[in-house]
Amino acid sequence: MSVECFVTGGTGFIGQHLVAYLSAKGHTIRVLMRRPERLAALREQVDNLGGCATRVFAVAGDLERDNLGLSLADREVLRHARVIFHLGAHFAWGLSVEHSRAVNVEGAKRVALLAAEQKSRLVMIGGYMLKNHEHLQRIGIDPRYPELTNWPAVYRHVGGYEGSKLEAHFATLEVMSAKGGEITVVHPATVCGHSRTGHILDGQPLGELIRNLVQGKLTAVPGTAEHWLPLVTVDYLVELVAVCAFDPAMVGQELLALDDQTPNLRELLVQVAQPLGLKSPKHYISLRLLKLLLSIPPVARFLNTKPEALDFIQTTRFDTAAVEQFANRHGIAKPDIRQSLQHTAMFVNSYCIAKG
Repeated sequence: MSVECFVTGGTGFIGQHLVAYLSAKGHTIRVLMRRPERLAALREQVDNLGGCATRVFAVAGDLERDNLGLSLADREVLRHARVIFHLGAHFAWGLSVEHSRAVNVEGAKRVALLAAEQKSRLVMIGGYMLKNHEHLQRIGIDPRYPELTNWPAVYRHVGGYEGSKLEAHFATLEVMSAKGGEITVVHPATVCGHSRTGHILDGQPLGELIRNLVQGKLTAVPGTAEHWLPLVTVDYLVELVAVCAFDPAMVGQELLALDDQTPNLRELLVQVAQPLGLKSPKHYISLRLLKLLLSIPPVARFLNTKPEALDFIQTTRFDTAAVEQFANRHGIAKPDIRQSLQHTAMFVNSYCIAKG
């Protein structure tokens, strides 16, 4: 059955793949766009990713504006949206607290209010660090009592992007609870490229890691043999998100989208180096030392990253039983993460070559 969907963040990496997947299934997709004149480019990308561009439409608006900056006419059109997918966020390392909160926290609350007011199901993209309970405790968040959180202190610990994503999660849950709205949250691990094509957008954390390896900047493995960067392929993630949206049992639930077969970081680098004919680093550098080095601006610029990015490299293991059961119940096949890494590496290498 075809339904109307509203998507924020539809021009981003996950968003493009989600819009392509939903449109290929016959759904009508309206995408919040600050620059709706770029609809033609989005439609072209949707077609390239196997979707149906004629089912994709732009809605002019902005997460930073009151009522999302929607016109009365667009608000009326969106009343038909059965599901709202909220993927919109400003992702970058080194974001100021003010800017990250304006987009990621206040924007999420505006989307939640819209969903609750028009009784649309809200499917929100969170992040797997929300399922790292030791990490939350270490930075001062008790998920049972989020209202007691000292958010300025959290931002000082983890930076603008991650702090705003954490705060947005609890703020959105509070809005939906107060308004009686329906919400499902999917927490993705770091997103790998498409399992078959390797497609990944420039600027994604895994892509930057591979780029540094290709350019000879990654000469040591961050962390220890126990450290890993938990991954999920974009196509597996998108299918989980879409199926969650139409599963009544997932109302009020959270799902961790993480592939527990992700290799440790050293083996990950072996996998991405192999198809490119590169040597992967064998020695390790402690995360503490690497953070100190990245606090030096020229080093951070050379490696194109910031100390806060290292928080996602960890030793914590996660319980993935729920996502495995969910995927099995709905017949969603999990791709081979090692093959996906190799395809992603080849894709990243191709755009490194194209950019010279």
